[in-house]
Amino acid sequence: MWAAAPLLLLLLLLLPLARLCRRGAARLEPAGRAVLITGCDSGFGHMLALRLHRLGFTVFAGCLCPGGDGARRLQREAGGAGRLQVLPLDVTRARDVRAAKELVLSHLPERGFWGLVNNAGISTFGETGWLPMETYEKFADVNLLGSIRTTLAFLPLLRKYKGRIVFMSSIIAYFTLGNGIYSMTKAAIEKFCDALRLEMKKFGVQVCIIQPGNYAPSTKIQPPVSAEQIWSELSEEEKAVYNKEYVEERANFFNRILSEGSTNGNEVVDAMVDALTSPAPKARYMVAKLKEKALVFVCALFPTVVMDSVLSYALSKVKLA
Repeated sequence: MWAAAPLLLLLLLLLPLARLCRRGAARLEPAGRAVLITGCDSGFGHMLALRLHRLGFTVFAGCLCPGGDGARRLQREAGGAGRLQVLPLDVTRARDVRAAKELVLSHLPERGFWGLVNNAGISTFGETGWLPMETYEKFADVNLLGSIRTTLAFLPLLRKYKGRIVFMSSIIAYFTLGNGIYSMTKAAIEKFCDALRLEMKKFGVQVCIIQPGNYAPSTKIQPPVSAEQIWSELSEEEKAVYNKEYVEERANFFNRILSEGSTNGNEVVDAMVDALTSPAPKARYMVAKLKEKALVFVCALFPTVVMDSVLSYALSKVKLA
């Protein structure tokens, strides 16, 4: 093992140089290339659809509610019919995914299918025992299996055109502060991407992960939580363990975190665009504040007990009694 150390060191030194050379190449020409984005009703998906449309891509914007306010606003802001097409797409329904593929195939521009952006996702708050099994199943179906479902459907096209696949993850894949159910699905999708990225290299398909920090005010994926609603939905067994004051303190703590999030969602959209257009896209794009990156650094490089101590300190003012 140690005999290979000089070679590994040489590779580490050469990688940045190789990346610089590749990034100096011409950026992708968007005209005539199609991209499908899931979760375009609002948030990052909505913003990305408009950005890619302005850049010249043919955009298929998947919306959970194609007749809703978000989808109508998207069509209006894109200037009506043309290179941006809104389509119904619930990533938990196989027939929606099949219909989306058929639509894309029947409207492919001359340079074919370039990108799939798995952006659709949901979030919630609650300690492990507060959430019923049905909620865990729903989150797994949307945040994890939904992305896998669309990826498997569009892999043949992506291999054919040597395109890009972009997945929306989160720094919450590394740690959690009250939304373990969301963290669980993001950690799982990261491992799926790691396997997929290596497998797709031989086909010229590049796989990228976007890891935003706290952008809750920008995306509205996680609205402020209501302690009253959480308490009313707890089972009697959970109420016997957690008093109402504890639930209120935990909810207030989580809401404070949400309120401190960034309102500049374009920072994340910039990373998504780079992943789709750069001649040398990164495997991971972490778009977060310095303190959020520091937490990820501690989580990745220090023993688990260190991260547990940091997070426990953050929660130390919240007591059961």
